[in-house]
Amino acid sequence: MEKLLKLIETNPTLSPRQLAIMLDREEAQVKEMIDDCTAKGIIKGYRAIIDWEKTDVSMVKALIELKVTPKKGRGFDEIAMAIASMDEVEAVTLMSGGYDLLVEIKAKSFQEIAMFVFKRLSPMDDVNETATHFVLRPYKQAGIMFHDEEEEDGRSFTSL
Repeated sequence: MEKLLKLIETNPTLSPRQLAIMLDREEAQVKEMIDDCTAKGIIKGYRAIIDWEKTDVSMVKALIELKVTPKKGRGFDEIAMAIASMDEVEAVTLMSGGYDLLVEIKAKSFQEIAMFVFKRLSPMDDVNETATHFVLRPYKQAGIMFHDEEEEDGRSFTSL
């Protein structure tokens, strides 16, 4: 099962037939395993990794650290789920260390992200502190490299 999940995670476009060959199993058995994992909520979905810098679409990503006050008897779950339900939010993760939650959002501009933090996150009763970090350039995401050592114009990023 673990090998199947790793293959799907690495390349979700592999067909059940291709997976069956790679796992030395019958295609019907692989389909059944995938269906079972989906039904149990192990497989949550499939996504493409997009390099937005190579498109003409304006996209800004930010990671926002939050210090929050957990609810008695419910811990961090209530505030985390409230934040996760917001349309702008891509991901919410409970963390150890200097802050409690890490929130990932995407928007069309830095201003949109700033307004989201100012109007939606900061006013929440359980949010004590925020720190917003704008992603300037991805180098690797989900195990996929985004940039070669040399940029298209021949300059390396370190020489800028």
